[in-house]
This record gives sequence, structure tokens and C-alpha cells, in this order.
Amino acid sequence: MARQEKRPGESIDSVLRKFKRKLKNEGTLQELRLREFFEKPSDLKKRKKKAAERRTKQQQSASDVF
Repeated sequence: MARQEKRPGESIDSVLRKFKRKLKNEGTLQELRLREFFEKPSDLKKRKKKAAERRTKQQQSASDVF
């Protein structure tokens, strides 16, 4: 779990901004959204396969540019 401590003289807004950035980088909120509802194993495999295909397509298009 992300943790952000407030330094003396630091505003609450900046501390909250840093905390939200940490959560985003760790992927905590994304994982929470994924675990919010049960996902059938077959649907999970389909989602992961699509994500892998998307990644490889992006890598191929990026390598074609250079």
C-alpha cells in the first residue's frame, strides 16, 4: 500500500497529489477495479490475450517507424 507522509510546511494538496501519483504508478487502483467483480477464467484469458496482441502490435508499429 502506498504511503505518503506530510513534511513540515507542505500543503495537503501537494501531499494528496503525490499520494495519487504513487497509487497510479503502483497500479493499485487499476487492480482494485479489476477485482471489484468476479471475472470468469475464460474471460480473463481472453482479456489477457487481447492485451498481449495490442502490445505486440504497438511494438511492431513503433519499430516500423524507426
